[in-house]
Parts: sequence; structure tokens; C-alpha cells
Amino acid sequence: MKFFLSAFLADDDGAVTVDFVGLTAAICLLGALVMVAIGDGTEALAGDIEQDILSVCSGGSCD
Repeated sequence: MKFFLSAFLADDDGAVTVDFVGLTAAICLLGALVMVAIGDGTEALAGDIEQDILSVCSGGSCD
């Protein structure tokens, strides 16, 4: 039994998969945090650009 326990504890197959899952989760979390941080500013900037485009085309010259 002692041999099987020591062999089990020494076996490191699958460790790369666990690392990959952890790193992928961290990257997804970081992306979500960035979107929360810059989401409002991006939405406001998009609204400003929309208003500028609409003001240029409201004179009737954008057909």
C-alpha cells in the first residue's frame, strides 16, 4: 500500500491541464474586470461619436 501511495503522490500527469485551466480562468477574469473598468467610458465615447455623425448628416447632404 505504501508503494501505491508514494507512486500516486509522485505522479504529475495532468498538472499541465490544471495550470492551463487556472491561467484561462485568470485571463477571463482579467478581461471581465477590464470591461467593467472601461465599459462606461467606451459607451459614452460611442454616444458622442454617434451624435457627431448625426449632426454632420442632419443638414441633408448625406444622401
